Amino acid sequence: MASALTHAVVATSVGAVLQVPKVPLRIWLLGMMSSIVPDVDVIGFWFGVPYEHVLGHRGLTHSIAFAALWSTLIVAGVFHRADWKTLWRKLFLFFFMATALHGVLDAMTNGGLGVAFFAPLDNSRYFLPFRPIEVSPISVTGFFNTRGLAILASECLWIWLPCLILMGGVWKTRMWLGRVKHRDT
Repeated sequence: MASALTHAVVATSVGAVLQVPKVPLRIWLLGMMSSIVPDVDVIGFWFGVPYEHVLGHRGLTHSIAFAALWSTLIVAGVFHRADWKTLWRKLFLFFFMATALHGVLDAMTNGGLGVAFFAPLDNSRYFLPFRPIEVSPISVTGFFNTRGLAILASECLWIWLPCLILMGGVWKTRMWLGRVKHRDT
């Protein structure tokens, strides 16, 4: 898996690209939480759930169906007031992307058994053809050593840098479009 910190960076990038107006801190925090929540499945290790089981690591909670269900629950449960109803599609997309991209990042790592994108209908595990990201250890303590620095360097190169480039490109495009719109009025 990619590290929890990197998953949160991706969620922040998605939020910046989608540009929900007047974003309160709770949306950013829920987005970051959504990007990390698929790894709740590691609890299964404590209960003897095998890795390859649908409820095992990178199983159901890493699926597209889980991302859709999680996003629906957040938008319906937290953002039900009238002032958010006009933005529910954008909020759903933000939480969905933050959650679903967790599995995509994990499928780009060089470890594990793959990701069950289509669970619960199909528990087949998949990797992406391009797998440059060093797999992060499941334990927090396993991250704080020289291997952890190598993992962080890999994530900075393959995830953080592209996220920064994407956000910078979107920001520049919005600035340019704002100037063009201002000149035309």
